[in-house]
Amino acid sequence: MKEMLWLAEEEWLVPSSPHSYITPMFIETETTPNPASLKFLPGRPVMGQGTREFATPEAAEASPLAQAIFDTGEVVNVFFGGDFISVTTAPGVNWSDLKPQVLSILLDHFISEAPLFVPGTAGGISVPAEDDALFVEESEADADIVAQINELLETRVRPAVAGDGGDIQYRGFKDGVVYLQMQGACSGCPSSTATLKHGIEGLLKHYVPEVVEVRAA
Repeated sequence: MKEMLWLAEEEWLVPSSPHSYITPMFIETETTPNPASLKFLPGRPVMGQGTREFATPEAAEASPLAQAIFDTGEVVNVFFGGDFISVTTAPGVNWSDLKPQVLSILLDHFISEAPLFVPGTAGGISVPAEDDALFVEESEADADIVAQINELLETRVRPAVAGDGGDIQYRGFKDGVVYLQMQGACSGCPSSTATLKHGIEGLLKHYVPEVVEVRAA
């Protein structure tokens, strides 16, 4: 379901930074398979490259936008994609109350053209460096298989997952098992297990016979 929201000065909060004029903008919202998550599309690029997930308030300190969303006190995950932001609420939070707050924060950020990341932090990366480690130790003999898996993930899987407001990260291949990590709206989604087992696993097994199973990392 898509909802087009017209954001204008008289309807929403005026950005905190002074401007001689304010250009109205559209922010489109989409539901996701995760009922706790909404996907916000500002109609302009968010990440220049890669993706970035913030799963804690401490992690969100690297981004003024993510921190402002966490400061509502009702959010447990913020995810930046190429052209969207997905936000996941804490248990028991009603989106009808939270959505206007998030929209106001996004409006203020994009109208004021504020930086997405705090200067000096690692912004344009898919995940924080400490989370980049593989879940298992891989064998050099599997290099060709790993390359095939990553190509399929990049070309067939990640675009589809991004459509649901999330991302998927490769975390290793060993003994026929592919380890993947779901992020953004897909993290903690009730249907994420089915996506891994019936969707992604079936695709990888079809194109890469050496794959026998996909597991969440």
